[in-house]
Amino acid sequence: MSSKRNPIFYPLRNMESRKNLKLELLGIFLLNVFVFSVQQTTIPTINWVLNETSYTRLCSTKKILTVNGLFPGPALRVHKGDRVRVNVANQGKYNVTLHWHGVKQPRNPWSDGPEYITQCPIKPGANFTYDLIFSSEEGTIWWHAHSDWSRATVHGPIIIYPKNGTTYPFSTPDDEFPLVLASWFKGDVMENIETALTSGGEPNKSDALTINGQPGVLYNCSQEGTYKIMFEYGKTYLLRLINAIMNEEMFFKIAHHSFTVVGLDGAYIKPLVTDFIFITPGQAMDILITANQTPSHYYMAARAYSGVVYDNTTTTAIVQYNGNYTAPSAPAFPTLPGYNDTDRVTDFTRQLKALDSKDHPADVPKTVDTQMFVTISVNTLPCDTNGTCSGPDGNKLAASLNNVSFVTPEVDVLQAYYRNLSGIFETNFPNMPSTVFNYTADDLSDDLLLPETGTKAKVVEYNTTVEIIFQGTNVMSAAENHPMHLHGYSFYLIAKGYGNFDNATDPELYNLVDPPEVNTVGVPKNGWAVIRFRADNPGVWFMHCHLERHSSWGMDTVLIVKNGKTEATSMLPPPKADAIVPTIMLHTLPGTTSGYTSGRSDGERRRRSTFEQHHRCRATADPRDKEVSHFGDHDHLCMPTRFEPSQRFVSISLYEDRRHLDDRRHTTTVAPRPPNTTSTTLVHQMGTGGIEADKSSCTRKKNMSHGKTIMIVSELRRSS
Repeated sequence: MSSKRNPIFYPLRNMESRKNLKLELLGIFLLNVFVFSVQQTTIPTINWVLNETSYTRLCSTKKILTVNGLFPGPALRVHKGDRVRVNVANQGKYNVTLHWHGVKQPRNPWSDGPEYITQCPIKPGANFTYDLIFSSEEGTIWWHAHSDWSRATVHGPIIIYPKNGTTYPFSTPDDEFPLVLASWFKGDVMENIETALTSGGEPNKSDALTINGQPGVLYNCSQEGTYKIMFEYGKTYLLRLINAIMNEEMFFKIAHHSFTVVGLDGAYIKPLVTDFIFITPGQAMDILITANQTPSHYYMAARAYSGVVYDNTTTTAIVQYNGNYTAPSAPAFPTLPGYNDTDRVTDFTRQLKALDSKDHPADVPKTVDTQMFVTISVNTLPCDTNGTCSGPDGNKLAASLNNVSFVTPEVDVLQAYYRNLSGIFETNFPNMPSTVFNYTADDLSDDLLLPETGTKAKVVEYNTTVEIIFQGTNVMSAAENHPMHLHGYSFYLIAKGYGNFDNATDPELYNLVDPPEVNTVGVPKNGWAVIRFRADNPGVWFMHCHLERHSSWGMDTVLIVKNGKTEATSMLPPPKADAIVPTIMLHTLPGTTSGYTSGRSDGERRRRSTFEQHHRCRATADPRDKEVSHFGDHDHLCMPTRFEPSQRFVSISLYEDRRHLDDRRHTTTVAPRPPNTTSTTLVHQMGTGGIEADKSSCTRKKNMSHGKTIMIVSELRRSS
């Protein structure tokens, strides 16, 4: 038989082989689709809409920013260790971000939420999907907006139930009630803070405090809507209490009832029996209460612990027992601690201890690799205008940590850090204040009033142990409790005290056995607090005072935890939609109002008025020192004369309409390209309302554009 292949059957066999190959490839494709679909369905997605909703409080109606029309917003319910995605569509009128307060987000700072720290805001008309990774949290925490003062109405509970197959470390309650304490402003809350920052004075304090969105009977036009919960005699309830108030620490009490506090900031504590609660802004508590009183109506009430400026009104709600009885003419009213009852505050907070059980152990670092001593002060800065400001002595109010008042950057710190972009932030936040003084003295020198300004971060190595001593000061005679919050971590509160911290004697007070594990600590008025944690969550994490006016004034900094040596100990990569990363945003657009223009890294904004300046860069020894030139209706960034190998510079040109692309005056070249560099230009057409947040593009302007915007990105890199 000839070895020659049959001319008829060979093509058939070949066709059959190709058919089988196609079937195999189709099978592999379908299997991948199935696996991908299974993977997708294991991470549920929740859709939230930010919109303006009309609410009537205190005899007047106004529109407030809400999630899904609710004030407070919807509760997010998960189990320990879950992973959830929340898609947020912004249909409001302001830039907004959401922060998941108390969610550690292991290796995932991309979804942490503070504006210009880990992301650009979600612009009106845009959306952003947060990937929430829960880990060791269990109990009650919360979520809130983290952009300007929008969190006043944009907030809600996060309820983390025990992992499936496990239970509470206490008897399962019969029911639960989230209780959110919040602030109500008659005016527009965003205009309130913008006006204050412009004038340099104090923002208006709130007009009411609320429990689950209602002020209660002590305010005008508020009796009918007073919030009410129903009790069944003999049953035990879990109250999930959250302080979402803007600027006040609060006392909370229910008439004739006692509490057992069992959780704080998403971690369990040793049961604490008490007849009142003290809770700072940012904190969340799990509280058991047994309905063991004579069936009737009882008021719950909350009011502030005094600060320098505070809302001294009282919010109420009603506990009503089920059953057949004659309702009282007026519910019993609780006796709350006095506004300035520091002894009650101290007694309450000192009793908080970690549960430290087999299932919920306390793992307190016993040694310290990095120690920081951080002073907390209210300061003043010179007025920006030629006239006078509304702050003390015609200056503007400011605030600082270690005498550094934080300057919010134009590009988020996380992007700059991840992509090694220069000029956005500095890594020299000090471990100690520049000046040592009697921090809590009654009369302090005016030399302490003026802080340094800058976008300064503290960088720590992965897995090192960190101790931070927070020291309150009486600069400007403005001492008050400061609720300090650290994103990305829970930490152990190992000691608190009054006066100046004494490094020789106060460490004897350290509790290294069962200190509470929290994410927000109230630093006592004219006192100190010490925290410890292990820096095992790589990323960029905001640290700030949760009194909102203090944070707005600069009582903030950034903690950067470097990657470990393995992929499992390194930051997750950014979301796939993160494609364009500008270092400088240039906001003055043809046909729109003028926006902000980035200048030097210290926040100065410089402008030039001639075309000639567009091609002129001032010689400088600091590659981060830049100038902005201005010509026509457009701003451009001037390149520094020194171009380091690690640096990347991006010019952003924005156009109201594509026809402007033909106008050669509006060039995207930032300067004559430095030698040994390459240039890449990307053109993207963005949606209505300006640049979208999911394209990782920033602007500080609220409503940058009302039409289609063309964005041209010119990126310069050093050639290899």
